[in-house]
Amino acid sequence: MSKFLVLYLAPASAAEAMAGASPEDMQKGMEPWMAWAARCGDQLVDMGSPLGTGQRMTSSGSAPSGTEVTGYSILEAADMAAAKALLDGHPHLSWADGCAIDVHEATPMGM
Repeated sequence: MSKFLVLYLAPASAAEAMAGASPEDMQKGMEPWMAWAARCGDQLVDMGSPLGTGQRMTSSGSAPSGTEVTGYSILEAADMAAAKALLDGHPHLSWADGCAIDVHEATPMGM
């Protein structure tokens, strides 16, 4: 089994709209996520969390990252096809226009 880093991407407008949501609306919005987590079972290694504004660091300093990464999860699956199957119908994809998911396989470092 391999691990897969799942990155949730959304336009800034979607994140800004969520910032004004009531606790009840936030709870209701989590229900599809919890259903997805239950469907994944033990293959969801880490549900992850939302992410705040990031910084891109380079050898010459840092600046706002400018990316639309809004959260992450970690899955365990046999291969990329199996990881993608776990993400099929993910609630993030229907949250707002412009939402997307990037999934990356963690590869062994050979150490």
